[in-house]
Amino acid sequence: MRIEGAIVRNSNEFEFADLELDSPRSDEILVRIMAAGICHTDVAILEGDIPWPRPALLGHEGAGIVAAVGADIEDIRPGDRVVLSFASCGTCEQCSAGAVSYCMDFATLNFSGRRRDGSHSCHLDGQPVGASFFSQSSFASYALARRSNVVKVSSDLPLAMLAPLGCGIQTGAGAVLNRLRPAPGTSIAVFGLGAVGLSAILAAALIGCYPIVAIDLHDQRLDLARELGATHVLRGDCAALLDELRSISGNGFAYAVEATGLPGVMASAATCLRKTGEVVLLGVPASREIPFPSSIMRGATIHTCVEGDSNPHEMIPRLIDLHHSGDFPFEKMIKTFDFTNINAAVEAMKDGSVIKPVLLIGEEAA
Repeated sequence: MRIEGAIVRNSNEFEFADLELDSPRSDEILVRIMAAGICHTDVAILEGDIPWPRPALLGHEGAGIVAAVGADIEDIRPGDRVVLSFASCGTCEQCSAGAVSYCMDFATLNFSGRRRDGSHSCHLDGQPVGASFFSQSSFASYALARRSNVVKVSSDLPLAMLAPLGCGIQTGAGAVLNRLRPAPGTSIAVFGLGAVGLSAILAAALIGCYPIVAIDLHDQRLDLARELGATHVLRGDCAALLDELRSISGNGFAYAVEATGLPGVMASAATCLRKTGEVVLLGVPASREIPFPSSIMRGATIHTCVEGDSNPHEMIPRLIDLHHSGDFPFEKMIKTFDFTNINAAVEAMKDGSVIKPVLLIGEEAA
């Protein structure tokens, strides 16, 4: 079928193109995309920091309405409202143990630009497109997905609000709720207040951590962090940042979340810990050199974490329920843009004026 997509060719901007998308195979689901969040991983590929075959069709925080299903799909039907997340094989050792974000075939399913069997699902003028991004490529009017990354939602919340749950929000929230699991009253510092960091703030507030310190360079993000539950806020360019952190925490923080991917910030996040403290790294570093001065001598635990250790079929409904109860107001991070303004949305995200841009692609998204 013919679809409209925002692709990346040889520049650092998206351009619109008419593409050819395959009909769904027996194990695939065709989704009419209504909304898609923009994530830093999309921007990293756009700017060439992460290699990806071009022309590229990105987007991995899609939400929409099922248009068609393959013969093997039994529990999803046309007309269902769905959120798209990352894919997993469902049968490997990791998936069988419930650790679907560490699927042994994660790279092939989410980061190869092709289907699992190596075929291309999307073409431009007869030439293959690097698609199947997170088994969706949702910067388009339609996307092909797998059962493992399609989460049916019954909520009456707008799909534009639900789209970011597929990656950024579940990553930040899951890092706290699933990986660190702090006890109420324990201290935590969060470095970097994009959607991932602010979701970590929301999760820490939900648990009842204290103090909750938010660190960023943008004053408006610090203000929002306080609104979402941070008890203290600090600018990341403060000359005496570590001294300020020590004045709040005393002997250091029990936990820290690093969501920038900058080696210097990673070092600060590890240094601010108390003895036997724990830090989880969520940012994707452009540099392979990640310094952790003195952490080893203090018994610190340094975690890496993929997608917040989340199973989307459990985590996304959980976050929706928390929102309904008033305990997880993630909509305060979101600003919507018309699909045609995708490049403006990217720039707003990069300059810090918008935390989570969401593209309105279908007429029912608002």
